[in-house]
Formats: sequence, structure tokens, C-alpha cells
Amino acid sequence: MNWNSPAEFFAMGGYALYVWGSVIACVVGLVGELWLLRQRRKAILQSLRRESRANAIEAEGNTA
Repeated sequence: MNWNSPAEFFAMGGYALYVWGSVIACVVGLVGELWLLRQRRKAILQSLRRESRANAIEAEGNTA
């Protein structure tokens, strides 16, 4: 397609609501996925730290 002005580009030939709505939905989905991944990673690391501390305490008790 060939647009003569920025306004025509953003209007997308009358389909702007569908086009830009889809773009916004994709961006929101990607940002949400990144946020959820970060939360899961944080929870996993905390769990591993707790498990590591528990194993260290248990190992100290077995050697004493």
C-alpha cells in the first residue's frame, strides 16, 4: 500500500480500529507474558534458595 500522509497511514484505509486494536492486544499480551515469566522466575529462585538452606541445615545436623 502507498499512503500519501501520516493520517492515511494511521487510518489504515478505514480499518484502523481493527489494525491498531490488534497491535495493542498483541503488545499487551507480550508485556503480560514477560511479567508473568519474571514472576515465575522469582518464585522458582526463592524456592531453590529455601531448599538449599534446608539442605545445608540438614547436612549440618547429620555431621554433628
